[in-house]
Parts: sequence; C-alpha cells; structure tokens
Amino acid sequence: MGSDHAGLPLKEHIKRLLLEWGHQVQDFGTDSPDPVDYPDFIAPAARAVTRGEAERGIVFGGSGNGEAMAANKIRGIRAALCHDVTTARLARQHNDANVLALGARITGTEVAADIVRVWLETGFDGGRHARRVEKLRALEGGRGPDAEPPAEGGRR
Repeated sequence: MGSDHAGLPLKEHIKRLLLEWGHQVQDFGTDSPDPVDYPDFIAPAARAVTRGEAERGIVFGGSGNGEAMAANKIRGIRAALCHDVTTARLARQHNDANVLALGARITGTEVAADIVRVWLETGFDGGRHARRVEKLRALEGGRGPDAEPPAEGGRR
C-alpha cells in the first residue's frame, strides 16, 4: 500500500479491513496528514509488486489519478483506477491489473471496501485477454504497434 496525504484516511480504513480479512499488508506510507508528493510513496509500493515482494498493490490519493499514473510508470505494473465493483472486476478479469488505485475524495469507505474485496477475489480470465496484456508488456519494452514516435505534430 502507498498513499499521499489525501488518501491516508482511506488507506488506514482499507488496511484495517485487509488485516481483518487475513491479508498481510506492507505499508509504504504516508503516515501523516502533512502534504507529501505521491510518487515518493506510490513508486515503492509498485516496485514491491514488480520485485515479487507483494502479490498486488493498492494505492490511494485524493482522486487516485496521479497515483495510478505514478504506479504505471513502473515497468511491469498495470494499475487501474476503479470507482465501482464493475471496473474493479473487469480490471482483474481483462487486464490482469496488479495495482488498484482509489480516490479518497471520490469513493466512500463502504464502496471502496467492496471494490477492494472484488478486486482481490477476481482472477485473470486469460484467453484473448492474455494476448492483449502481452501487448502491453511489449509496449513497455518499446516494441509493438506504437514503438515509433509519432510524426511531427503528434499525429500519424
């Protein structure tokens, strides 16, 4: 888990639930309501996933947008910003999301708990989705259909 100051209350709530549900939790902070820069806490959480120290990660912020963006900068991370159980379920089934981003100013505690529960319980469907996830991995390595930089003006 990782959070900025805005996501701290929701992170603490979800951490308590995860422990009650029998999960192990690594908390990369923040532990204070004082303003911080979210990449400082999100990157270590995401790297724990890529190193195999955590099966999955959950990151928290005000909206969750910046946290998802920061996590997705780490090679091997497929972070999904989810606002409901349907997006959480599909993020796992279709995208094999290994990091969940939640916005504490957007999603209430009960909905967030439902999102986390569904996201943790849902597996990856594989099949046609595995091919697509492999293409995401290729893009990370500079391969695939978008490997060439766009032409001048930003369009092809």
